[in-house]
Amino acid sequence: MNNTNEFREEKDLLGTALVPKDALYGIQTQRALINFDLGGEPLSNFPELVQALAYVKQACAVANSDLELLSKEKLNAIICVTDEIIEGKHHHAFVVEMIQGGAGTSTNMNANEVIANLCLKHLGHVPGEYQYMHPNDDLNRSQSTNDAYPTAVRLAILQSHHKMVDALTSLRNAFMVKGEEFSSVIKMARTQLQDAVPMTLGQEFKAFASTLSEDIDRLSELSQLLTEVNLGGTAVGTGLNAHSTFGELATNHLANISGYPFVQASDLIEASSDMGAFVLFSSMMKRLAIKLSKICNDLRLLSMGPYAGPNEINLPERQPGSSIMPGKVNPVIPEAVSQVAYRVIGHDLSITMAAEAGQLQLNAMEPLITYCVLDSIEYLTKAMTMLETCCIEGITANVEHCRKMVNNSIGVITAINPYIGYENASRIAKHALATNQNVIDLVRAESLMTDEQLDEVLKPENMVRSLG
Repeated sequence: MNNTNEFREEKDLLGTALVPKDALYGIQTQRALINFDLGGEPLSNFPELVQALAYVKQACAVANSDLELLSKEKLNAIICVTDEIIEGKHHHAFVVEMIQGGAGTSTNMNANEVIANLCLKHLGHVPGEYQYMHPNDDLNRSQSTNDAYPTAVRLAILQSHHKMVDALTSLRNAFMVKGEEFSSVIKMARTQLQDAVPMTLGQEFKAFASTLSEDIDRLSELSQLLTEVNLGGTAVGTGLNAHSTFGELATNHLANISGYPFVQASDLIEASSDMGAFVLFSSMMKRLAIKLSKICNDLRLLSMGPYAGPNEINLPERQPGSSIMPGKVNPVIPEAVSQVAYRVIGHDLSITMAAEAGQLQLNAMEPLITYCVLDSIEYLTKAMTMLETCCIEGITANVEHCRKMVNNSIGVITAINPYIGYENASRIAKHALATNQNVIDLVRAESLMTDEQLDEVLKPENMVRSLG
């Protein structure tokens, strides 16, 4: 740090500090790099958030220009630079950690400094010559971290949300395809892990598709809560240092350039501290995670064996399963998805605690909420794509084995029960268990039903018809 040729000196409230000469960020980002060395993840790992920050800064700059608070020259530079960031350029300069103290101030200033320095270069100056474009006076004009940052977070979630819903929809469709493929595969249903009544493997897979369909709709509905923003509220929602029409102007511009229907909150003070939308959205992701893990548990149970378990389905073989047991192949994809689910469930608890921890007019824990929501979206998106392409698409059914288990199970007695009566059915079932005999053979032996009646009752379409 002693070689001044490699560094430039910048100043802030606390004094001066050296910043790498060619760095696009400035002194406040430099302090954050030192303070929040948590070994976690920088903003650049979440491109949707970086892009969202650029969208917000551009919208605010346009609003300031409308109010004649920002020159056309500066506005044009800001638009040019933020467009480049939105296109995916310069993300390497967004270096502060996602989790930080200060309610997101370090993130906001990282964006302000990077955009200001890029504008300086665009205007023919060098980084740090803030008299020509200032991170606070120009990029943060009419704003506070407390309204700019949460607005960007909401936009980032909306952008990421679409990818997650697309992955969920595709996974749902894959289960539907398997449901059709397995529609004639008769098998035993199980309740409490015990034999229940016959069903088809197709019905089982279509049920997986149906439960995921519900979450597609709910996620889309809840995401709309994120379109209400507090731009114009500045520090606590009173709008101090912002023109009275700035918030509405900036919100409208943000809606136009981002394509999302943002509206200004009716109560900016409430909107500056409330984390309710994040809590609801996270809870919905938790529900999806629980469903995915339950489905993966079922897939592992159905494929268990191959010789000492149900072995109704075969999962695609992805890799050798043991360093000591030759020939063993494990259900690694469902196992990985369940672990992602546990991560999402843990994040939901963190979000719950962080939302509760807000005091008075601001929630200082929003960086944790931001990280947890975006991380959950990313992991769920990748996990669902992995589950579909590496597992669901390649599942096959052991048709004859499934049918054999139906024929050998006492569960078929339920289908026969209306014809021979509950007392006879219970007696036959008990005798079958005690003697390891076939239920159908015992019914025939006692002439309780004719062969024609049995054939009709035990047709797969008759045993499962009530479920479609």
